[in-house]
Amino acid sequence: MEQGTTLLFGLPGVSVSRVEPTADGGRVVEVVTADAAARCPDCGTVSTSVKQNVVTRPKDLPYGESELVLRWQKRRWRCRRPDCSRESFTERIDELPARARTTGRLRRAVAGAVSAGRSVAEVALTHRLSWPTVARAVDAHAERVLGEPKPTPLLGIDETRFGRTRWIRDGEGRWVRVEGWQTGFVDLRCPRREGGQGLLGQVDGRSAACVLSWLAGRGQAFRERIELVALDPSAPYAAAVRRALPHARIAVDHFHLVPLANQALTRVRQRVTRELLDRRGRAVDPVWANRRLPLRAGERLCARALTRIWNGCTDNDATGQILSAWIAKEEPRRPLHAAARGGHRHEINARLYGFYTWCADADIPELTTLAETIQTWWLAVGVFLQTQITNGCPSYCASW
Repeated sequence: MEQGTTLLFGLPGVSVSRVEPTADGGRVVEVVTADAAARCPDCGTVSTSVKQNVVTRPKDLPYGESELVLRWQKRRWRCRRPDCSRESFTERIDELPARARTTGRLRRAVAGAVSAGRSVAEVALTHRLSWPTVARAVDAHAERVLGEPKPTPLLGIDETRFGRTRWIRDGEGRWVRVEGWQTGFVDLRCPRREGGQGLLGQVDGRSAACVLSWLAGRGQAFRERIELVALDPSAPYAAAVRRALPHARIAVDHFHLVPLANQALTRVRQRVTRELLDRRGRAVDPVWANRRLPLRAGERLCARALTRIWNGCTDNDATGQILSAWIAKEEPRRPLHAAARGGHRHEINARLYGFYTWCADADIPELTTLAETIQTWWLAVGVFLQTQITNGCPSYCASW
C-alpha cells in the first residue's frame, strides 16, 4: 500500500509513510528519505550515525482540489571522517536541495506558467508563493532553456527600475540585499535580419561591478567579438567597459545631452531665485511661472515665445545668469543639428568650440559642469553620430 502511495505521489527520492486528513479538508503527506544512509556533501563518505531527526515542510504542487501539506521526516547525520571539516549534514534529494523551501517540480511548474504568458504576480497568488520565489524559478528556467548567449558585435547596456530595494534569502539561508535597479544587456542587432537575440542577460544593481561580473561570466570569444557598446552617459558603466573590453568603442546617444543642458538651466534658475528672493520660487514669480517655456527647443519656438523668454529673463534677473544659461542650453543643439544634416567635422567642431567659449566666459558653476560633462562624453557621442547605434531602440544601422 505504501509503495503504491509513493508511486502515486511521484516525488523521486522519498517514500510516503502516512497520509492524514486535516480539519479544513486538506491532506498532510508525511514522507521519509528513501535511502537508509546518506553521503557527506563535502567528502562523500557514507554515514550510518544519526545525530538528530528534523521535520521540514517544503511547498509542493497541489494535488486535486484540496490543499496538500508536505511533511518530510529527515535525519541529520554525523560525518565520521576525521579529516572532513563538516561535522554533520542533513538529508537532501535532487528535488529538494539543502535549505530549499519549494520542490523542484513546483519551481518548474510556476516557471512554465510564466513562460506561457501568465504574470509572475498571478502565478505567485495561485500557488501561494512570494513574488521573488517565482521570479527566481523563472530565472533558473530561462538559464536552462536559453543557455549562453551567442557573441554579438553590438552590445547595449542600460538600467531598469524594478520596484524598491528588498531583502531576500539566498540559497544558504542568509539575507541578501537586492537593489531595485537592474542592469540589462541587449543585442542591438535587428532580430529578424541580422540574427539579433534581444535581451542577453540581466543582473541586480547598476554599478561597474555588475557589468564586470556579467562580462566575466561570458567566454573570451564573446568579449572579443564585441566591437561597439551603446550606453547612457554613466561613468561606472563606461569604466567597466573600458576595463573589460578595451578594444570596443563606446557610443552615447546625443539625446542625453539635451536633458543635461535642461538640468543645468533648471539649477541655475533655482539658485538665482533663492539668492534674489531668499526663498523658493512661487507661482507669483514670473521666472517660476514660466519655468517650462525655456526648456523647449529654441528652433521650435515662435517669435512671441522667444520674446517672452528674453524679456522675462532680463526683467526678473538682474544678474543675467538665467539668460546666459538659456543661451548655453541652446548651444549644444547647434553641433548636433550640424551633424544630423551631414555637416563637415570642422563645422561641428566650430559650433562646439562656441559652446565651450560661452560657458567659460559666463563663469557660472552649473554651466562649467555642463561643459565638462559634454567634453567628457563627446567622443562617445561622436561614435553615435557616426554609426547611429543607440541602446534606446535596438536596431541595426545600415551604415554600420
